[in-house]
Amino acid sequence: MTKPSLPDLLHAAVSAVGGTERPGQVAMAEAVAEAIDDNSHRLIQAGTGTGKSLGYLVPALAHGERVVVATATLALQRQLVERDLPRTVEALHPQLRRRPQFAMLKGRSNYLCLHRLHEGAPQDEEEGLFDQFEAAAPTSKLGQDLLRLRDWADETETGDRDDLTPGVSDKAWSQISVSSRECLGATKCAYGAECFAEAARERAKLADVVVTNHALLAIDAIEGAPVLPQHEVLIVDEAHELVSRVTGVATGELTPGQVNRAVKRAAKLVDEKTADSLQTASESFERVMELALPGRLEEIPEDLGYALMALRDASRNVISAIGSTRDKSVHDEDAVRKQALAAVESVHGVAERIMIGSEYDVVWYERHDRFGATLRVAPLSVSGLLREKLFEDRSVVLTSATLKLGGDFNGVAASMGLSPEGVEGDDVPQWKGLDVGSPFDYPRQGILYVAKHLATPGREGTRGDMMDELAELIEAAGGRTLGLFSSMRGAKAAAEELRGRLDNPILLQGEETLGELIKNFAADPKTCLFGTLSLWQGVDVPGPSCQLVVMDRIPFPRPDDPLMSARQKSVEERGGNGFMSVAATHAALLMAQGAGRLVRATGDKGVVAVLDPRLATARYGSFLRATLPDFWYTTDRDQARRSLAAIDAAAQAEGK
Repeated sequence: MTKPSLPDLLHAAVSAVGGTERPGQVAMAEAVAEAIDDNSHRLIQAGTGTGKSLGYLVPALAHGERVVVATATLALQRQLVERDLPRTVEALHPQLRRRPQFAMLKGRSNYLCLHRLHEGAPQDEEEGLFDQFEAAAPTSKLGQDLLRLRDWADETETGDRDDLTPGVSDKAWSQISVSSRECLGATKCAYGAECFAEAARERAKLADVVVTNHALLAIDAIEGAPVLPQHEVLIVDEAHELVSRVTGVATGELTPGQVNRAVKRAAKLVDEKTADSLQTASESFERVMELALPGRLEEIPEDLGYALMALRDASRNVISAIGSTRDKSVHDEDAVRKQALAAVESVHGVAERIMIGSEYDVVWYERHDRFGATLRVAPLSVSGLLREKLFEDRSVVLTSATLKLGGDFNGVAASMGLSPEGVEGDDVPQWKGLDVGSPFDYPRQGILYVAKHLATPGREGTRGDMMDELAELIEAAGGRTLGLFSSMRGAKAAAEELRGRLDNPILLQGEETLGELIKNFAADPKTCLFGTLSLWQGVDVPGPSCQLVVMDRIPFPRPDDPLMSARQKSVEERGGNGFMSVAATHAALLMAQGAGRLVRATGDKGVVAVLDPRLATARYGSFLRATLPDFWYTTDRDQARRSLAAIDAAAQAEGK
């Protein structure tokens, strides 16, 4: 039988999902097929509307090897598993003569734990599951959530938190889930045969395509014990997010509350002397943390060093003692022991990591008004880890709408441990970059307006001229505005000010769930939506409800961000340009994602307004602009207003 051609397969898949074949999608599919055949790597930038999921799924399914697809957002995971994969598999079946299997796999804490649900959460007495049921009762939100979870457990086939609609609070979910460290293991657990997490892993082992998230991919790379099944092809979608997700997984933290919980959980399982020593170490640590000031710790202060040493040694003794004692008086002893071990091992691991003082780690204090101080430790860079763990023994395709920064792929490639494109060498992973463009006509569909006349934003204080500019732009647009702010304080200040000045409804992130806010924003063209980080990347509102995207300033990381400033300093010590490599790259990624909110369909038109003159005047401005979609560019405020008014008038004429 002759092998079906890639163009024929792609055509069948695109028809099945009711899409339109794009030249960029064809180019992408060919590049993915070539990478899989050569066992090489690709970085592929595919603009919004390219249809990139089919661009990689079709060649991957055609090849027949097992594929892992890792994405950053739940929305894309669901789209792949509920829409794209079922339709594509059916569409390709007549030509492939097989139906590839697919499955979703997440971390264990995303699945309901039947042991926890039925036996109760072995937590501190005041937090027990059934105490919560009795005390909270159906009158409180927590009580209602827990009762609903009980009912849902009898109906659900997956036990996956994301299949529960509407969702429940983190507090409620934590009562009926466990981390991988707390899990008893299928062979020891009375509910092992029915376990939802184990069932998901078994389905993944049998599947041809496994859809997972960046965090699980990071855990698989960092922890050594394989979580994902063996696979020949890895496709990382939303790849611009990968470095920050891996950094998050590789970050450890210690808080007095966390240490206290570990002490309480261990106390009932070890002798009094061992428990007292951990209690004393916990109290010393708490006293140090009460005085902690936010910022990076380039050297560990003496008092913190003593507290960490005491914590490390006491927790090590507790771990040994828990492992060698049995106490039949403790209800559900195995689960209590496992949870106590997990809590104490976490404390021991972070304390020891900070005490080792690796030059490749950054340590800092954070303070939160409500939760007090946290001690954190994170890797200075994850590029070495990614280079070693990601690109060996498999073909890797990294794709996103935003991978070229300042005009090339080398910046993103370097953050993942790759040498510049074209560099040869025995131990150098070989990769090629491809920009397949976008089906949108950006110069005709959008305008990039930079408010060059405004004052340069400072670190503190309100910007009266910026507020005036924002109000005038929103009035010209007739509402229809997505406001992207570099801080929550900035978003709140703008919402407060403009609610008093404009008739347009202004929604603010945090005042409702994100899903509800986006739904309300899309439903009423006169409405504006203001917010911060998750809005820069998480809003997909095609049509006339979003015709003005405003960025209040270039979103550089805060100068006092310990991890970013440490990374910047490290680049400078090696002779590089730390500002361009770290701060400008961070800003470029966010701005490209933010600007991408404007044009989501072929009929969309509008303006991206950046209320920061540095985009037009600073030397790095051209680097940032080269990362944005190729909109028509102007600094003429009257032109921007006239264009917005015309777009608004056209939408109103169409009754939108």
